Amino acid sequence: MTRKRIVSGMRPTGRIHLGHLHGALFNWKRLQDEYECFYFIADWHALTSEYAQPHIIGETVYDIVIDWISIGLDPEISTFFIQSQLKEHAELHLIFSMITPLPWLERNPTYKEQLRELTQKNLYTYGFLGYPILQAADILMYKANGVPVGEDQAPHVELTREIARRFNHLYGEVFPIPDVLLTPTSKLLGIDRRKMSKSYGNAIYLTDSAEEIVKKVGEMITDPQRARRKDPGDPDICNVFSYHEIYTDPETVQRINGECRSAKIGCVDCKKMMISSLKRGLEPLRAKRRELVADMEKVQEIVAEGNNRARAICRETMGEVREAVGLRS
Repeated sequence: MTRKRIVSGMRPTGRIHLGHLHGALFNWKRLQDEYECFYFIADWHALTSEYAQPHIIGETVYDIVIDWISIGLDPEISTFFIQSQLKEHAELHLIFSMITPLPWLERNPTYKEQLRELTQKNLYTYGFLGYPILQAADILMYKANGVPVGEDQAPHVELTREIARRFNHLYGEVFPIPDVLLTPTSKLLGIDRRKMSKSYGNAIYLTDSAEEIVKKVGEMITDPQRARRKDPGDPDICNVFSYHEIYTDPETVQRINGECRSAKIGCVDCKKMMISSLKRGLEPLRAKRRELVADMEKVQEIVAEGNNRARAICRETMGEVREAVGLRS
């Protein structure tokens, strides 16, 4: 039985942090057992916001692939590729841009939100406005049946569905209509209790040193209502405790829960235990990462092979698209 196909990508705008790990990558790992998966480095997408400092993109492309493999994504099962290495993505994006009504892009809630939040960057560009069209090309190029995304990206996939319907209506049935596969939201917040983000400077990265982990965990906000050591705490609203639930053994988690509520344990001791658990939990990923960093030639071969696999599908799809639109191949 042929497995359904999914596509998802990650922008190479910096190092991978625990929010990425628990909000996307572990879900990708699970999905590769159920679907034919295509995971790509979205370097063109990164340019939509980082066009003024493109060196960031080049520095992190292979680092991200290393992290993917380190957490258990298997290049023998899933296809890894770099978006900009497949020029067919740009061609399909161009064709889709011809048929996408401008109001579809302007009403995108993610676009409006980013303009409000990222005021330190000039995002009033065609590339940023047209981001969802390029995303539609990425997805539909592989005739994906589904797209795993967080809630913030769901409007983009809905626009992809609309573009696919419009193309099929104008030129004939070429593309399937992909489903939105909502990714569970990561329960791990940044050290300041906001969403973990490189932009906020509140992230714990997979590549952080032991010293950096100690420093960052030490700065984490716990129960904001617990002002003194003798005050009972509430683990349900404590950021550190949410990390314990993932990285600490269940018996210890239960003990911490009770001792926090009765003020038998303070926040400093709780953080120290979490530091040990976090280091222990990340060590297998770090060990695999060190192994891959020592053999970059192998990593580059994995990406090259993935590019070739993806390119074969791109050429087939674009042959169908050109024929449907009436363009000469």
